[in-house]
Amino acid sequence: MSTAHALLGLLDRSPAYGYSLKQDFDQLLAPEKPLAFGQVYSSLARFERQGWAEILTVESGSGPERKLYGITPDGVTELEAWISTPQATGAFAASTLFVRISIALLSGRDAQEVLTAQRESHMVRMRELTSRRRGAEPALLLQLDYELTHLDADLRWIQEAGQRLDALRTQWQDIAGARSDETGDRR
Repeated sequence: MSTAHALLGLLDRSPAYGYSLKQDFDQLLAPEKPLAFGQVYSSLARFERQGWAEILTVESGSGPERKLYGITPDGVTELEAWISTPQATGAFAASTLFVRISIALLSGRDAQEVLTAQRESHMVRMRELTSRRRGAEPALLLQLDYELTHLDADLRWIQEAGQRLDALRTQWQDIAGARSDETGDRR
Protein backbone atom coordinates (compact mmCIF):
# COMPACT_ATOMS: atom_id res chain seq x y z
CA MET A 1 0.00 0.00 0.00
CA SER A 2 1.19 3.51 -0.67
CA THR A 3 0.91 5.04 2.77
CA ALA A 4 1.36 8.54 1.40
CA HIS A 5 -1.47 8.13 -1.10
CA ALA A 6 -3.70 6.63 1.58
CA LEU A 7 -3.05 9.71 3.74
CA LEU A 8 -3.80 11.95 0.77
CA GLY A 9 -7.06 10.03 0.32
CA LEU A 10 -8.00 10.60 3.95
CA LEU A 11 -7.21 14.28 3.54
CA ASP A 12 -9.51 14.36 0.52
CA ARG A 13 -12.51 13.62 2.77
CA SER A 14 -12.03 16.85 4.72
CA PRO A 15 -9.25 19.12 5.99
CA ALA A 16 -7.35 17.54 8.87
CA TYR A 17 -4.53 17.88 11.35
CA GLY A 18 -1.65 15.42 11.26
CA TYR A 19 -2.80 13.83 14.51
CA SER A 20 -6.32 13.18 13.22
CA LEU A 21 -4.96 11.79 9.93
CA LYS A 22 -2.87 9.29 11.89
CA GLN A 23 -5.88 8.28 13.99
CA ASP A 24 -8.04 7.78 10.89
CA PHE A 25 -5.31 5.80 9.13
CA ASP A 26 -4.77 3.54 12.14
CA GLN A 27 -8.47 2.99 12.77
CA LEU A 28 -9.77 2.72 9.21
CA LEU A 29 -6.92 1.35 7.11
CA ALA A 30 -4.32 -0.41 9.24
CA PRO A 31 -5.51 -1.31 12.72
CA GLU A 32 -2.89 -4.07 12.85
CA LYS A 33 -0.01 -1.78 11.93
CA PRO A 34 -0.26 1.73 13.41
CA LEU A 35 1.49 4.46 11.49
CA ALA A 36 4.35 6.43 13.01
CA PHE A 37 3.65 10.13 13.58
CA GLY A 38 6.88 10.99 11.77
CA GLN A 39 5.62 9.33 8.62
CA VAL A 40 2.41 11.36 8.72
CA TYR A 41 4.20 14.68 9.16
CA SER A 42 6.88 13.94 6.57
CA SER A 43 4.12 12.99 4.10
CA LEU A 44 2.25 16.24 4.82
CA ALA A 45 5.44 18.24 4.28
CA ARG A 46 6.04 16.41 1.00
CA PHE A 47 2.42 17.02 -0.08
CA GLU A 48 2.93 20.71 0.57
CA ARG A 49 6.18 20.79 -1.47
CA GLN A 50 4.54 18.90 -4.34
CA GLY A 51 1.50 21.15 -4.30
CA TRP A 52 -0.87 18.33 -3.29
CA ALA A 53 -1.87 19.92 0.03
CA GLU A 54 -1.75 23.32 1.66
CA ILE A 55 -1.89 24.66 5.18
CA LEU A 56 -5.32 26.21 5.74
CA THR A 57 -4.81 27.50 9.30
CA VAL A 58 -2.21 27.44 12.03
CA GLU A 59 -3.33 27.38 15.65
CA SER A 60 -0.93 28.43 18.38
CA GLY A 61 -1.39 27.37 21.94
CA SER A 62 0.58 26.12 24.88
CA GLY A 63 2.10 23.28 22.82
CA PRO A 64 3.39 23.06 19.28
CA GLU A 65 1.53 24.79 16.48
CA ARG A 66 -1.35 22.81 14.99
CA LYS A 67 -1.58 23.01 11.22
CA LEU A 68 -4.81 22.22 9.45
CA TYR A 69 -4.13 20.77 6.00
CA GLY A 70 -6.41 20.67 2.98
CA ILE A 71 -5.98 18.87 -0.32
CA THR A 72 -5.37 21.01 -3.42
CA PRO A 73 -6.75 20.43 -6.93
CA ASP A 74 -3.35 18.97 -7.91
CA GLY A 75 -3.64 16.64 -4.92
CA VAL A 76 -7.08 15.51 -6.05
CA THR A 77 -5.70 14.84 -9.53
CA GLU A 78 -2.82 12.81 -8.07
CA LEU A 79 -5.19 10.87 -5.81
CA GLU A 80 -7.57 10.07 -8.68
CA ALA A 81 -4.66 8.85 -10.81
CA TRP A 82 -3.41 6.62 -7.97
CA ILE A 83 -6.85 5.17 -7.25
CA SER A 84 -7.63 4.41 -10.89
CA THR A 85 -4.23 2.90 -11.80
CA PRO A 86 -4.27 -0.89 -11.40
CA GLN A 87 -1.65 -2.39 -9.13
CA ALA A 88 1.26 -3.75 -11.13
CA THR A 89 0.67 -7.43 -11.77
CA GLY A 90 4.28 -8.19 -10.89
CA ALA A 91 3.78 -6.84 -7.38
CA PHE A 92 2.97 -10.33 -6.15
CA ALA A 93 5.87 -11.99 -7.98
CA ALA A 94 8.52 -10.76 -5.54
CA SER A 95 7.42 -12.97 -2.67
CA THR A 96 9.90 -13.34 0.14
CA LEU A 97 8.48 -16.82 0.73
CA PHE A 98 9.45 -17.86 -2.80
CA VAL A 99 12.94 -16.43 -2.30
CA ARG A 100 13.35 -18.16 1.09
CA ILE A 101 12.32 -21.52 -0.41
CA SER A 102 14.66 -21.03 -3.36
CA ILE A 103 17.63 -20.14 -1.17
CA ALA A 104 16.89 -23.07 1.13
CA LEU A 105 16.97 -25.41 -1.88
CA LEU A 106 20.06 -23.84 -3.40
CA SER A 107 21.96 -23.99 -0.13
CA GLY A 108 21.00 -27.57 0.70
CA ARG A 109 18.71 -26.64 3.58
CA ASP A 110 15.35 -28.27 4.27
CA ALA A 111 12.89 -26.32 2.10
CA GLN A 112 10.02 -28.56 3.21
CA GLU A 113 10.64 -27.44 6.78
CA VAL A 114 10.36 -23.81 5.66
CA LEU A 115 7.07 -24.56 3.90
CA THR A 116 5.70 -26.44 6.92
CA ALA A 117 6.56 -23.60 9.31
CA GLN A 118 4.97 -21.05 6.97
CA ARG A 119 1.84 -23.19 6.57
CA GLU A 120 1.47 -23.42 10.36
CA SER A 121 1.96 -19.67 10.73
CA HIS A 122 -0.66 -18.99 8.04
CA MET A 123 -3.15 -21.35 9.68
CA VAL A 124 -2.78 -19.59 13.05
CA ARG A 125 -3.31 -16.22 11.38
CA MET A 126 -6.33 -17.47 9.44
CA ARG A 127 -7.95 -18.71 12.65
CA GLU A 128 -7.35 -15.29 14.27
CA LEU A 129 -8.82 -13.44 11.30
CA THR A 130 -11.81 -15.78 11.04
CA SER A 131 -12.54 -15.21 14.71
CA ARG A 132 -12.36 -11.43 14.25
CA ARG A 133 -14.85 -11.57 11.34
CA ARG A 134 -17.71 -12.30 13.74
CA GLY A 135 -19.49 -9.01 14.33
CA ALA A 136 -16.90 -6.97 12.42
CA GLU A 137 -17.86 -3.63 10.91
CA PRO A 138 -18.06 -3.61 7.08
CA ALA A 139 -14.69 -1.87 6.54
CA LEU A 140 -12.87 -4.25 8.87
CA LEU A 141 -14.68 -7.21 7.33
CA LEU A 142 -13.46 -6.17 3.89
CA GLN A 143 -9.88 -5.91 5.20
CA LEU A 144 -10.06 -9.27 6.98
CA ASP A 145 -11.49 -10.99 3.90
CA TYR A 146 -8.71 -9.52 1.76
CA GLU A 147 -6.02 -10.93 4.03
CA LEU A 148 -7.80 -14.28 4.37
CA THR A 149 -8.03 -14.62 0.59
CA HIS A 150 -4.31 -13.95 0.19
CA LEU A 151 -3.42 -16.38 2.95
CA ASP A 152 -5.58 -19.02 1.27
CA ALA A 153 -3.79 -18.44 -2.03
CA ASP A 154 -0.44 -18.73 -0.24
CA LEU A 155 -1.54 -22.02 1.31
CA ARG A 156 -2.42 -23.41 -2.13
CA TRP A 157 1.00 -22.30 -3.41
CA ILE A 158 2.73 -23.85 -0.37
CA GLN A 159 1.01 -27.18 -1.10
CA GLU A 160 1.98 -27.09 -4.79
CA ALA A 161 5.53 -25.99 -4.00
CA GLY A 162 5.92 -28.87 -1.55
CA GLN A 163 4.97 -31.30 -4.32
CA ARG A 164 7.61 -29.81 -6.64
CA LEU A 165 10.58 -29.51 -4.28
CA ASP A 166 12.36 -32.69 -5.39
CA ALA A 167 12.03 -31.87 -9.09
CA LEU A 168 13.20 -28.30 -8.52
CA ARG A 169 16.14 -29.41 -6.37
CA THR A 170 17.24 -31.85 -9.10
CA GLN A 171 16.87 -29.22 -11.83
CA TRP A 172 18.93 -26.67 -9.92
CA GLN A 173 21.62 -29.22 -9.05
CA ASP A 174 21.90 -30.07 -12.74
CA ILE A 175 22.25 -26.37 -13.62
CA ALA A 176 24.85 -25.85 -10.87
CA GLY A 177 26.73 -28.94 -12.08
CA ALA A 178 26.75 -27.70 -15.67
CA ARG A 179 28.14 -24.34 -14.56
CA SER A 180 30.83 -26.05 -12.53
CA ASP A 181 31.84 -28.06 -15.59
CA GLU A 182 32.05 -24.86 -17.66
CA THR A 183 34.18 -22.99 -15.16
CA GLY A 184 36.16 -25.88 -13.78
CA ASP A 185 34.87 -24.98 -10.30
CA ARG A 186 34.54 -28.16 -8.26
CA ARG A 187 33.45 -26.82 -4.87
